[in-house]
Amino acid sequence: MDYSIVAKKILEKIGGESNVNSVMHCMTRLRFVLKDESIVNDEEVKKIKGVMGIMKKGGQYQIIIGNEVSKCYKEILKLGNFSDSSNKTEGSGEKQGIITRVLDVISGSMSATMPAIIGAGMIKVLVVLLTTLGVLSKDSQTCAILSALGDATFYFLPMILVMSTSKKFNINPYTFAAVIGVMVYPDFVKLLGTGDAVSFLGVPVTPASYGYSVIPVILMAWVMKYIEEIVEKITPAVTKNFLKPMLILLIAMPIAIIVIGPIGFLVGKGLSTAMYTIQDKANWIALPLMAAFMPLIVMTGMHWAFVPMALAALANPGGYETLLLVAMLPSNLAQGASSLAVSLKSRNKELKQVASASSISALLAGVTEPAMYGVTIKYKKPLIASMIASGIAGLYAGIVALKVYVFATPSLIAIVQFIDPNGSSNFTNALITAAIAIVGSFVLTWIIGFDDPANEEDEDNEEILNEDIMEIKETALDKMESKSEAVILAPIQGKSVSLSQVNDITFSEEIMGKGAAIIPSVGKAVSPVNGVISALFETKHAIGITSDDGVEILIHIGLDTVKLGGKHFTAHVKSGDKVKAGDLLVEFDIEAIKKEGYEVITPVLVTNVNDYRDILSLIDKDIKEKDELIKVIR
Repeated sequence: MDYSIVAKKILEKIGGESNVNSVMHCMTRLRFVLKDESIVNDEEVKKIKGVMGIMKKGGQYQIIIGNEVSKCYKEILKLGNFSDSSNKTEGSGEKQGIITRVLDVISGSMSATMPAIIGAGMIKVLVVLLTTLGVLSKDSQTCAILSALGDATFYFLPMILVMSTSKKFNINPYTFAAVIGVMVYPDFVKLLGTGDAVSFLGVPVTPASYGYSVIPVILMAWVMKYIEEIVEKITPAVTKNFLKPMLILLIAMPIAIIVIGPIGFLVGKGLSTAMYTIQDKANWIALPLMAAFMPLIVMTGMHWAFVPMALAALANPGGYETLLLVAMLPSNLAQGASSLAVSLKSRNKELKQVASASSISALLAGVTEPAMYGVTIKYKKPLIASMIASGIAGLYAGIVALKVYVFATPSLIAIVQFIDPNGSSNFTNALITAAIAIVGSFVLTWIIGFDDPANEEDEDNEEILNEDIMEIKETALDKMESKSEAVILAPIQGKSVSLSQVNDITFSEEIMGKGAAIIPSVGKAVSPVNGVISALFETKHAIGITSDDGVEILIHIGLDTVKLGGKHFTAHVKSGDKVKAGDLLVEFDIEAIKKEGYEVITPVLVTNVNDYRDILSLIDKDIKEKDELIKVIR
């Protein structure tokens, strides 16, 4: 997959660089914050080869790419000057509700740290596996160091969260790190652990453990934002370099250890207690429901709300978790098994390829989004089959009170996370749960079936688009036809933008044709091709040209400028005139038109689009007359 092509198509379909406030990515998705989501044609985005689906949530326009998202992200960054949206908490998109905002903060803070958490979790899984097999002694120094590598990420999670939460709340990460560092400073931890009363300036400090903590860090980041703003206002300019950071630390540290830290600790402990209550009283009901609906929970991002609770549960001595991670085991494996069934049963080459890769990702790595968006959700019946099987497996897990002892994404490789350090049948029950999910989902998908798409030839399978080069493979049906293309030059100097930026649905929804729009900087239009003037409106604001190659082009100067009746326009050609590329067609007064209250943005369209295989435009570029603007592929 050439992600430079995918990136260019994505950027074009979402309205170009000018419609993007910021962009970041998680494990499988590009997350855009757009200035105007309404101008994006979702169906066109979904049709892009390499895009598995879209999701609109929390003010973000999320495009699901899959495991190769980082490659696509790098190509996106090459196409414009984009900022990271992880620090955007407000000011873009529609106003979010409180629940959405809380989930957005949690997911935005946690998602960036997941590589470290997953990596450390897998190290802990490796230690369990090696010690269980007798390859490594629990008392060896190697085991101690490997355990430190696995445990350090979780114990110092508050410090790891500093960077992502700082971006989320737009605060200084280094002063924030200094404040949070106190919470896990060894001597401070030791002081709180003595059992004696601790106070700061006579104010009691509540004993609390902040290792593994998430909630205290997020709450403190929110408070820190206001502390920084207040200190910024009260410190004189000449003293800001030294007085401002000192005051921030002196104000923030006591608030952190006396107020926010204990509150966050109690909230986290309360959530942990609630989870244990569910585990003890109603897990046999909660687990099958959560396992069955986990794909939908992941789609909405609600699973992030459970991550702090899971971490809190595992942080306790001898801790274990029996809800989120346990439910994800059958769900992840069921998604993978369903995709495997699709890959074996489908006759569509492309679907077989996508489904087989997705099944490996879900079964071995626990990454389900490629399977969800590329297979199960897309074809619906496999989703139903996987949810039924996952629910049944979840019911078994709930009945036997299945527990997980290590935080890692559940998968066949990570399943040793279910080994009980004290020895029990828990691991056996995990294997049975996995077997129910895999076999059940595979068989149900095979029996229920799915709508297998017809096998398509490799039309437009490979595209190479540089500024002035494009190559399209011929399909099996037209190999006898010659491949050709036509180039349409820019008729006006200015900036090229996507048609979706035009404030008129006739153009933005490509009703009249496809192409690009230009925001003029010079008030004259020249011919973009060699051809003939097929139409010149009396009002001179619109010119139709038919090229020598048969391409029908419309240049529409401004929006609603027909109402000017030709005022501020001077025509230099008439209908029937033959023209060459670069010949002057019309002159117009940009400022005068603007003063009349009209936009001067100029759509340049190919109107006979059905005669061509594809039409590609170069947008978000400063262009001059006769620069390449549109490529027409026959």
